Amino acid sequence: MTSDEHDLAIETNDLVKIYSGNGFLKKNRVETLAVDGVNLSIRKGEIFGLLGPNGAGKTTTIKMLATILLPTSGKATVLGYDIWKDPVEIRKRINLVSGGERGLYYRVSGRQNLRFFSDLYKVPRHIRDRRVEELLEMVNLTEAGDRRVEDYSRGMKQRLHIARGLVNDPEVLFLDEPTIGLDPEIAHDLRGMIRNLAQGGTTIVLTTHYMGEAEELCGDINMICNGKIVASGPPSMLKDLVRDKTVIEIEILEPYLAAIESVKALEGISSVTMKGDSSRAILRAHLEDGIDMIPTIASRLQGNRLIRISSEEPSLEDAYMSLVTNNDQS
Repeated sequence: MTSDEHDLAIETNDLVKIYSGNGFLKKNRVETLAVDGVNLSIRKGEIFGLLGPNGAGKTTTIKMLATILLPTSGKATVLGYDIWKDPVEIRKRINLVSGGERGLYYRVSGRQNLRFFSDLYKVPRHIRDRRVEELLEMVNLTEAGDRRVEDYSRGMKQRLHIARGLVNDPEVLFLDEPTIGLDPEIAHDLRGMIRNLAQGGTTIVLTTHYMGEAEELCGDINMICNGKIVASGPPSMLKDLVRDKTVIEIEILEPYLAAIESVKALEGISSVTMKGDSSRAILRAHLEDGIDMIPTIASRLQGNRLIRISSEEPSLEDAYMSLVTNNDQS
């Protein structure tokens, strides 16, 4: 093994997963290619981002690396262990945390949950009890440790999920959409925990829909679409992929849904993203070269109570949208 290979926590080679099932009325066998020849190299101690739209293959890839699913073909090693030959050794050294509220026992306390999962990992009792208290303190649940989980808020449950994922002191922690649906303040706290874990030497593999989160946390990012890796590199390099494109940002008052369709219909617009609430929205229109399109767009939106329109620097989210849109069309 070379020194570079020693520095890798995870390495995959042409990883493929095909789901098979019955078609309509069970007449035909249907195969779905979920992961299509994925190659990853993830260094020890880094926060690695795997980004992509729903159905792109992110969760399937993580489940194969966590030995929950077997690949259809290809190779992968986690901490030097082969996912085909050494799943038991891998499971001792990793853990997986998913977003949402599944995976906890609601009718017992947070402390009892952590003790139970520690026992599953065969953590010695004298170590278990000390670690459970340390984890409850780390996720700010010490005072709530003896309350039933069913009485926890969503943010408290997600913090307990993070603690559950650390009961075996994993060398690699897979985080699948860990902040989905959380309030911004709680999500901010969880991102702080993730950074601290990486600084302590834990390798983090993160999937997320939130581009700002990925840009803030990840040293290296792979973007996946239709089961294939379509781009990889640090956030700054990925943004450079769309540096020659134009992004026009538009802020308008509600009602704005018709405005989105109006902008999308303009020739030269490749995609439009939107963030909005009940009163206003911010649209970002992506096009190849279009500063001179600003008057045209402004004219098209005259009846939509336009607040401002301007040309902006492409962001990681713009790079993501451009790559996803191009690969969906290919």
